[in-house]
Amino acid sequence: MFGNLSRQDWVMFLGFSAVVLLAPILFQPIGAAYPAILEKFCIFGLFAIGFNILFGLTGYLSFGHAAFLGIGSYAAVWSFKLFTMNVIPAIAMSIIFAGIFAFVIGYVSLRRSGIYFSILTLAFAQMSYNMAYSVLTPLTNGETGLQLTLKDPRIVDAMFITPGTGLPRSTLFGLEISGGGLGGFYFTAAALIIGFYVSMRIFRSPFGLMLKAIKSNQNRMRYTGFNTRPYLMAAFVISGIYAGLAGSLMAAVDPLAGPERMQWTASGEVVLMTILGGVGTLIGPVIGAAIIKYFENIFSGFNETALNSVFSFLPHTLREPIVKLLSLFVGEGWSLTLGLVFMAIVIFLPGGIMEGVRLIASLFKKGGNGNKPAVSGHAQPAE
Repeated sequence: MFGNLSRQDWVMFLGFSAVVLLAPILFQPIGAAYPAILEKFCIFGLFAIGFNILFGLTGYLSFGHAAFLGIGSYAAVWSFKLFTMNVIPAIAMSIIFAGIFAFVIGYVSLRRSGIYFSILTLAFAQMSYNMAYSVLTPLTNGETGLQLTLKDPRIVDAMFITPGTGLPRSTLFGLEISGGGLGGFYFTAAALIIGFYVSMRIFRSPFGLMLKAIKSNQNRMRYTGFNTRPYLMAAFVISGIYAGLAGSLMAAVDPLAGPERMQWTASGEVVLMTILGGVGTLIGPVIGAAIIKYFENIFSGFNETALNSVFSFLPHTLREPIVKLLSLFVGEGWSLTLGLVFMAIVIFLPGGIMEGVRLIASLFKKGGNGNKPAVSGHAQPAE
């Protein structure tokens, strides 16, 4: 199922791993070096990588992946409440439940394709959200969300650890994961790197080539007698497992789970991340996730005071109108800026940011192939 990696793939993987592990240093100049935001980069990057396995390889656009994100979070918090604050059982439970849930939804949704598939996944996600919000209140605690309490049994921990006076923190064999420290970041970073490696292996494998063939012309494959459904089901379940893993990591760094994680806006967000970075590329979805979370958490914090500080070298008569104009695009207006960036990417770089990277790289190529049209071996964005 998994293919061999080339030397170029290993260079890309090692470079990606180095950037992720050195993020607390590399992201200092842009004000995104503190653990909480870096954890979000890693978690949503993993979420986008999993979504890209389905959308990027098969062209099947799901609007319901937030359901698996929420399932993963709820399963992890229940593991913390019932068994232990160790994150390993929580992650295992999240993967199992998300995989089962993805299989059930995929079994029904994959009977259709195109917009009908997308609407079916959206319907399942909204049903899941509404059930978590109201019907399944004994399991989800409804609008308030599922949280830890001092009365939780934590059966395994009770046998080996003396309970403290406050709420416990999630750990990895003694290393604190929750609480906003670097331990939580490096745990999520390790998960992101492993998830990226597995995704790379899938992309380069015969299984990945089969998924690309399905995306290219599924009808022709069916005419030859090839059954595409098991491959689509496998891709859907793997993608759902990635989302469940991301949900478990969200609960690991902040032990709570709420129905808002299953809302359709969360499903739409991962679509934007993937398209922004580059559908069908390996690194693109991670870049898209980092950009959106940067705008949401850092860019939204800019205000007129910060802008006045930036343009303090200008005369007051010139500085004031510039600050007034730019203030529309920062702070509460961050989504407007993100929308403009997204529009520009879709219009001028349909292949996402990674297409722009490839175009820039081609300008620096030397030698006899400089005037020949480049043939891309990367999967193209789904139409």
